[in-house]
Amino acid sequence: MKIITGLFLMVCLSISMLSAQDTDSNIFGDVTADGEHLPFVSVYLKDTQYGSMTDLSGHYMLTNLPVGEHILVASLIGYKPVEKKITIVKGKTQEINFILEEKVMSLDDVVVTGTKTFKRRTESAVVVNVLEGKKLEMLQAGTLSEGLAFQPGLRMETDCQTCNYTQLRMNGLGGGYSQILINSRPVFSPLTGLYGLEQIPTNMIERIEVVRGGASALYGAGAIGGTVNVITKVPESSSFSATSTNSIINGSANDRQISANAGVLSDRKNAGLTLFASHRNRESYDHNDDGFSELPKLKNNSFGFTSFLLPAPNHKIELSLSSMYEYRRGGDREDLPAYLAEQSEERTHNVLMGGLDYSFNFNDNMSSFAAYVAGQRTDRDHYTGIKPEEEDDFDIYLEHLENPPYGFTDNQTYMGGVQMNHMLPDFFSGKNNLTFGAEYNYDMVKDEIKAYDYLLDQTTRNFGGYLQSDWDITKKLNLLTGVRADKHNMVDRLIWSPRVSALYKHEEMQVRASWSTGFRPPQAFDSDMHIAFSGGGIQRIILADDLKEERSQSISASINYDKPTEKYIWGVTMEGFYTRLYDAFVLEEDGVDEQGNAILEKRNGGNSTVQGITFELRGNYNRLWQLEAGITLQSSRYDDIVYWSEDVEGTSKYLRTPDDYGYYTFTYNPKWGFKAALSGVYTGEMLMPYYNGPELRTSKSFFEQNLKLSYALDWRRVGVGVEFFAGLQNMFNAYQNDFDTGKYRDSNYVYGPSRPRTVFFGLKLMSL
Repeated sequence: MKIITGLFLMVCLSISMLSAQDTDSNIFGDVTADGEHLPFVSVYLKDTQYGSMTDLSGHYMLTNLPVGEHILVASLIGYKPVEKKITIVKGKTQEINFILEEKVMSLDDVVVTGTKTFKRRTESAVVVNVLEGKKLEMLQAGTLSEGLAFQPGLRMETDCQTCNYTQLRMNGLGGGYSQILINSRPVFSPLTGLYGLEQIPTNMIERIEVVRGGASALYGAGAIGGTVNVITKVPESSSFSATSTNSIINGSANDRQISANAGVLSDRKNAGLTLFASHRNRESYDHNDDGFSELPKLKNNSFGFTSFLLPAPNHKIELSLSSMYEYRRGGDREDLPAYLAEQSEERTHNVLMGGLDYSFNFNDNMSSFAAYVAGQRTDRDHYTGIKPEEEDDFDIYLEHLENPPYGFTDNQTYMGGVQMNHMLPDFFSGKNNLTFGAEYNYDMVKDEIKAYDYLLDQTTRNFGGYLQSDWDITKKLNLLTGVRADKHNMVDRLIWSPRVSALYKHEEMQVRASWSTGFRPPQAFDSDMHIAFSGGGIQRIILADDLKEERSQSISASINYDKPTEKYIWGVTMEGFYTRLYDAFVLEEDGVDEQGNAILEKRNGGNSTVQGITFELRGNYNRLWQLEAGITLQSSRYDDIVYWSEDVEGTSKYLRTPDDYGYYTFTYNPKWGFKAALSGVYTGEMLMPYYNGPELRTSKSFFEQNLKLSYALDWRRVGVGVEFFAGLQNMFNAYQNDFDTGKYRDSNYVYGPSRPRTVFFGLKLMSL
């Protein structure tokens, strides 16, 4: 913490030491859209620290600029950026005006996740979906977990009736097959994946970039299902916002959230800082009136910042730091300590996460270099237990009171790396952007409950190197090839993971295909660290002694078409995917331990196949009405029968995996005035294990639908805006109605939406 604080002070000191170059070369002008002047537009020289912002009349001025050829950029959120090539002459003042156009849809955003380089979406050989922070707000998604449900091929799953931990499933694969990045860095550890998706508030998110499938293997070969890259907010102007929301869960439990953001940008746009803070307090909710909660009590406090500094032309430093606190309590008797409740799970998390990046361009911007470090530390105190009946066995009852099953967790993740890019402008009649780099990842987790004789003491170290060629063979054809080599301390040999992707463009259509390989090491992942209630006791997962790595091969192909006109734009995407897993991990019963707790063992269970197709539809009319929808049809099967329970006939189907799922969003979003958002998430039938049977059950399909209405007042003359909003989440109450009940319930028997019908209302105040 002292090191990070010191670095931040150095950044601030560097800002104050920057001085202007006295060239007497100036630029002035205005920025308009639809004949009206635009205030607060960022106008700056690309790849320099020189910039400004239009005033309330839409005019700007830049002074003492460096001489030579430059690119002048005008940029404003919601509008297409405009670049102009200019020549700055010493002692000369020029007038340069801009006309901006509003974005109809974000079809050609600059993204980084697919290739580890900045590329426009339509020019990337890897399909990258983008979910913007503004869209998350419109859909009333308060956490990262709630927002990810509105992406094609993704499904958010709640896996515990008592503690409600969630995991992300991509292309039909479990949470351990997906990689979560924060600002392109893999600091989301397996333990963080248990609850971290609910701990990250959406008010810190600028956008989310999603790559489905293994085509993003340069971030780590473990991203077999795909990669989610959470990009935090950086300031584009000096601004602030504050939001207060109150929700009522099915008429009986309150959920209150307060969030705030502030951005500070220097006059020259060469330094900036974004601050965020979030507070949440949710009461527990008991859906079936058995005295035990289906939604746990939550208390969250999060705050942090993201900052940048351009200390010299073509140089950039970025620093981010966030702190997250969470208290989570599920079960019964919240008025008593957890160990005196009949059944309870209690978690207290303190998470510190941050990163530092330094990059610069050279060789006339044909080459670039980046060095980065990142890390997180999680301290967790936790309790998972059932209070024994005094009359059944007094000795066990007394032991529980004297030595209750409290535990502690220490999890630390650190990583660092370097990356080099070099552009070959004339590579066999095309241009080729070469990327190569190396990074080191360290993760340590110690999780112990002495009363259960439970100890997970796992340290993983991985050194990886990668090489990529991004070759524009012609203006229409792009070939992306790459290979990553990993040396993991739990795998005896060096593992190579190649990938090949191709893009063919023709007018408004893009056709893509990719092939990639990957692996998962024989270590404990997020769901393996969860202790569940089942059959009157607890149930935990252990790793087989001879467990070896799991390998994969993935193939995907897609066609993307978008038709723009003056008033509207519509588009479709169809993608097919196929993933073959070798020595796939499976869970099977393995008796009980010395304390009588049920054991599930993770073993290598032969091969399996996940395949399917995803359809996407999108449209926008007159920059006001926008529709996005997606549905995935798939099949997930093991080659051999898996016997998840010794008392039940096995199955080759993946458990907890529906064959169809999807979403839609329909929004009306003018600049000011009345706004509306209608959204829904569909989850099909799936096989669910029920250990209190034991038996396999087929769940019902669910269609959760949401509505948000708001009215925004534009008080531009005083520099602020006010928005009032209200709505319904899961408005038809499509909630699970066959939860297990009582003290000895099977807590893993959970499916369907994450909440019942919820009414919400709130107020937002923002600067203009």
